[in-house]
Amino acid sequence: MQTRLFTLLTMMLMMTGVVALAKPRSIVLPEETTQFIEAPGAEAARNNCLACHSADYIATQPPKKGQAFWAAEVQKMIKAYKAPIEPADAEIIAKYLNENY
Repeated sequence: MQTRLFTLLTMMLMMTGVVALAKPRSIVLPEETTQFIEAPGAEAARNNCLACHSADYIATQPPKKGQAFWAAEVQKMIKAYKAPIEPADAEIIAKYLNENY
């Protein structure tokens, strides 16, 4: 029992030392190359989607997938990923994506 306790304490001290030696890093993200298409609903998309996605990500989705596809994608973001999108905005965003992408 004492050997296990000693091993556990030793490991904890070693891990603390490693953490203390870690240096902070900074990452420079690339510049955005795309912006949302200016059209009705773009503001709702910017306000809700850009927290997690770049406009590039939206623009690289398969084109002309239809309203059902985009409505399902928005619902997936809400249900699976807990995106805090209000129901009224969800409809606006799905319509915007359908009409512009």
